Amino acid sequence: MSDAFKPKSIETKNIIVTGADLTPDLSRRRLIQAVGAAVTTASMIPQTLRNVAWAAGSDAPEKKEVRIGFIPLTDCASVVMAAVNKFDEKYGIKIIPTKEASWASVRDKLVNGELDMAHVLYGLIYGLQMGLSGPKTNMALLMTLNHNGQAITLSKKLAEKGAVDGESVAKLIKTDKREFTFAHTFPTGTHAMWLYYWLATYGVDPFKEVKTITVPPPQMVANMRVGNMDGYCVGEPWGHRAIIDGIGITGATTQDIWKDHPEKVLGTRDEFVQQNPNTCRAVVSAILEAGRWIDSGLMNKRKMAEVVSAPAYVNTSTDAINERILGRYQNGLGKTWDDPNHMKFYNEGLATFPYLSDGMWFLTQHKRWGLLKTDPDYLAVAKQVNKIALYKDAAAASKTPLPKSDMRTSKFIDGTVWDGKDPAKYAASFKIRAG
Repeated sequence: MSDAFKPKSIETKNIIVTGADLTPDLSRRRLIQAVGAAVTTASMIPQTLRNVAWAAGSDAPEKKEVRIGFIPLTDCASVVMAAVNKFDEKYGIKIIPTKEASWASVRDKLVNGELDMAHVLYGLIYGLQMGLSGPKTNMALLMTLNHNGQAITLSKKLAEKGAVDGESVAKLIKTDKREFTFAHTFPTGTHAMWLYYWLATYGVDPFKEVKTITVPPPQMVANMRVGNMDGYCVGEPWGHRAIIDGIGITGATTQDIWKDHPEKVLGTRDEFVQQNPNTCRAVVSAILEAGRWIDSGLMNKRKMAEVVSAPAYVNTSTDAINERILGRYQNGLGKTWDDPNHMKFYNEGLATFPYLSDGMWFLTQHKRWGLLKTDPDYLAVAKQVNKIALYKDAAAASKTPLPKSDMRTSKFIDGTVWDGKDPAKYAASFKIRAG
């Protein structure tokens, strides 16, 4: 549908013939005449509008108000700014950001329809699709919301023993025979996968040699403060917040593990997409514009930080968000650096495209860690979940450039390369894995 999808300022009047419009005694000839009249009328509509899908009847959003759940994290910003800056109004919708307490709450409300969509973990959507993290539900991933910008935080107590990075943490775990506890945010989610991958890279089995627990993102810092964990993986600002509060250090950033990795996504139920395709395209278009606005300059990033730091959203200091969103990193031990691979919400469209290979990668890790017992049809699942065609329509409407392929090649911290070509072999290739 490319350039056919337009903002609400363009209005058309289409003739729709449905079963409900036909009386019981309507003859076949009258039906054919009615359809013919509709086609004749369509021929008089400008070419740019005639591409609109007749199945929907109109390019107008089916649902005008869209409730989008979010967790208090910096990477909810493009959803929030789409509403605050009124990019949503341009596309005939109203986005209502809805603050949630945990990923489990987001999952439940997505499944039961209390939320229309959500700023959500990539692996949560795939976990529901496969029945691994809740009731098996056909899900839809509309776009990626951001790349990069998460971190693995280690407690100051660990750092005092010399455990400040992957290698030294692994050495301590091997020599100090107490139970080590690390936290992530959801069993099939991104933070769990980053944590597991990082530990395994340095020779630590995350299921046999340490204890892992699930903690909602805003509660990570408080739990580390009282000594409930040795480390955690979570999105910003809760990595930098631990440094500001003097209770933790940054052992690794997630872009160290996988440069330009996908992080949060815009997710919903497949049923919602089938019933509201125009609404979905409008939301994606609005969020694409918001992401482009955020990434377009330092002033916009600072403004975004001011907005999302408010109690209604992330509820932290602006500085806790501002530093790392600008690429200014410190590890809590005196080291500072500028990271060009910090969190990005647009990056010329590369940070938002729902690559099939990205979705397949999460499935390979679910298989690696025994969450999936058998190899699925990786590509078929990704094609079902990631709504590439719908994204491309929204990209055309918002003038967002597209990558050359629906797949991409990525290199990881351990030197392995993922290109999506042989997922079953890839999933079985790791020395440390379940089974």
